[in-house]
Amino acid sequence: MDALTLLTTRYSLSRLTAPAPSGEALENIQRAALQVPDHGHLRPWRFIVAKNREALLKLGDIFAEAAIEDNPTMATELVERARELPLRAPMVIVCIAKVTEHPKIPVLEQHYSAACAVMAMQQAAFAQGFAGIWRTGGYAQYDFVKQSLGLADDDEIVGFLYLGTPAAEPAKRHPVAIDDYFSEL
Repeated sequence: MDALTLLTTRYSLSRLTAPAPSGEALENIQRAALQVPDHGHLRPWRFIVAKNREALLKLGDIFAEAAIEDNPTMATELVERARELPLRAPMVIVCIAKVTEHPKIPVLEQHYSAACAVMAMQQAAFAQGFAGIWRTGGYAQYDFVKQSLGLADDDEIVGFLYLGTPAAEPAKRHPVAIDDYFSEL
């Protein structure tokens, strides 16, 4: 797949199944993350890869505990739903903005770089025949999740990149009119 086709046809897909990327395919995805724009070469990102059932279950346990901590009276079925969220794909990459204080490079710019890394990984997965979806939600904000994953106080979870093999055809996309979003100065 050439780069222009990749950029103009990429889609998110939430219905994922095994296999997940592995070996050279996973290395390509990881390398793509490390090539994103990075003002000052701060490398303001870190990644935690849950690439087997045991790791996904551990992440699910963290989500469940975070849900309980947030709402101790939460219904059991909602806690179990939280526990099962990572099992929607055979791999989840937790994407973290690891900020460094810098006099010329604002925190927000470092977050943008981490966000670019997520997009690059999803693009690299798509280019190799895999699919994925970038999710955030409350679990990206919970202190319990951050602490359980060993993040520093000023680290932020940019998202959870769910990756796998497409389990369904993507929904039909309606064309978007370029002129609705671009204008000239």
